[in-house]
Amino acid sequence: QVQLVESGGGLVQAGGSLRLSCAASGRTFSSYAMGWFRQAPGKEREFVAGISWSGRRTDYADSVKGRFTISRDNAKNTVYLQMNSLKPEDTAVYYCAAEWPGNQVRTVGDEYDYWGQGTQVTVSS
Repeated sequence: QVQLVESGGGLVQAGGSLRLSCAASGRTFSSYAMGWFRQAPGKEREFVAGISWSGRRTDYADSVKGRFTISRDNAKNTVYLQMNSLKPEDTAVYYCAAEWPGNQVRTVGDEYDYWGQGTQVTVSS
């Protein structure tokens, strides 16, 4: 069982930055791949970024490539999403998710086993 708690969301102006954190419980965090997804009002949930258990593999949605960076610290049971050059269209609830085994980066939400409660990110124009 893995419990995930996101933090770091908030209101930011376009062009600004935020760093989301996702703290995981459980001693097996390092064996899970982690992902960030987001859901805007009236839209389907979409993949944002993912990272393998070791951190050596990452993947990003085209819409965030070059602006967002996913990373993890297995010693702290935490995964991060650094978001730069934010745009109003990045406004959404952001969720972190965990998937086992963690050797691959999964981009489909249904393949993930555990989810956090989400954190709101609002980018004003």
